[in-house]
Amino acid sequence: MMIHPASVHFAMVLPVVAAAFGVAYMISKKELLSKITARTTLVAALAMIAAWYTGNQAGPQIFDYLSEAGQHELLEHKQLGLYLAIAMGIIALLQIAGCRLKKFALQSLATILLIGAMLTTFLQGKHGGEIVYNHGMPFKAYMMEESLQEAAATAEDEEDCDTQVEAYEDAIDEITSLSEEIDTIYGNSPKENEDDKE
Repeated sequence: MMIHPASVHFAMVLPVVAAAFGVAYMISKKELLSKITARTTLVAALAMIAAWYTGNQAGPQIFDYLSEAGQHELLEHKQLGLYLAIAMGIIALLQIAGCRLKKFALQSLATILLIGAMLTTFLQGKHGGEIVYNHGMPFKAYMMEESLQEAAATAEDEEDCDTQVEAYEDAIDEITSLSEEIDTIYGNSPKENEDDKE
């Protein structure tokens, strides 16, 4: 089961929260907001690292189910994820140092960098969605279509009805197997279990 889809939500939201506190601190210069900003940024950095790590584990599982363009985009997505994890770690260290040393300029710089990282994270999230919905799901459909076309070609070449039916049954088995593999990767419930609930 992939936990990357769940972890990325924290990596998307927490930098926004940290940036909001950072901007509030820059306006008010209150010590309490300085501490909240530093701690929230640290949590956001840990969430970003977790998102990169879980994505790094999930990538190889879905790689073969993507189109060629999707595979290329996945590699870019992975690389940008690593850069974001490193950047957020550095930003968190700057925020903590600024808070401990009571350096307003250092924390302000970290907040500006945090906003940049936050915007890049939105772009990263958009690319992640494209990998799944633009490259992954359609490619799954193409694989199913290919199995059915092969079955149709086999059935056309055969005169025996049993052999024709067997070709289509093999295609259905192949499609079912593909769906089960993808469901396992995404942690979806098997279709049989859903039917049993009804």
